Amino acid sequence: MIVGFGFVLLLLGLTAAPPAEAGAGTGAGTRSPGTAAPMGATDPMGATDPMGGAVGSEGSPGQESGARPKAVTFKGRAFDTCRAPSADTMRRWRASPYRAVGVYFGGRGRACHSQPHLSHRWMRTVRDQGWRVLPLYVGSQSTCVFARHKKNVRIGRHPWKQGTAEARDAAQRAAALGMRPGSPLFLDMEAYAYGNKRCARTTLLFVRGWNREVSRRGYLPGFYSSAESGVRHMERSRRAGVRDLPAVVWFARWGVKNGLHREPVLRKTAWAPARRIHQYAGNVRERHGGRTLVIDRNLMHAPVARVD
Repeated sequence: MIVGFGFVLLLLGLTAAPPAEAGAGTGAGTRSPGTAAPMGATDPMGATDPMGGAVGSEGSPGQESGARPKAVTFKGRAFDTCRAPSADTMRRWRASPYRAVGVYFGGRGRACHSQPHLSHRWMRTVRDQGWRVLPLYVGSQSTCVFARHKKNVRIGRHPWKQGTAEARDAAQRAAALGMRPGSPLFLDMEAYAYGNKRCARTTLLFVRGWNREVSRRGYLPGFYSSAESGVRHMERSRRAGVRDLPAVVWFARWGVKNGLHREPVLRKTAWAPARRIHQYAGNVRERHGGRTLVIDRNLMHAPVARVD
């Protein structure tokens, strides 16, 4: 059995420790990827580490020291769109059934690099309008990413180091926009061929390096991907006992009834409670308050940004 389990880990690229290049030292504020993640007392993905809380309430993320800021969770409908709408459009869209919005705040893989409305002032304004914000960072993509327009931003030769560097950038950009520690930062990893063992290993090292650095800086590492590729890969990794995995998952499965606990690739106890977002439709046009946007539709029960 031991030999078999080790073989499975090898196939998935789920080695317990990063390569030496990752800088997994023993100094203050660092920990080995094989040790317990900072999110909780036992398994950061399991029911032993709830964040919970009603809409708009704060619940402890379960860190033993109590130093990590509390996470604010929201349960309801959300939309995301490539370019953050103006504050006036957001005000008008209060007529919609949505109460949370996903914004693409950073990353070299963003489709919409230009974000003329997104600023600290915008964050405060939409918060005061009653919106919750979900920050998305589209960084380097898997070496076996399917989308052609993402192949020019693939992960390089040093995935852990690169993931760490991009996480540092994400945290700095989030802080500049007034997002406080305790906010989730979602790494957007578009669909990839996770069955390719070498690619899976490289991708997982990048994601884990990103997650650990995001956590070290006081934010919650989130992960967005298709249910059948990236999210399935993370779930297999979780079942294999890999650490430094996302604290929150945002899974895309379109054309099905929306639901947080019907996703077949996830066990019901995985990323629960209050740690899931389901993107159930994409690239749809909706008009509210006299303004039309092309959006993706989501159902969520998960942490949202804490805005200064």
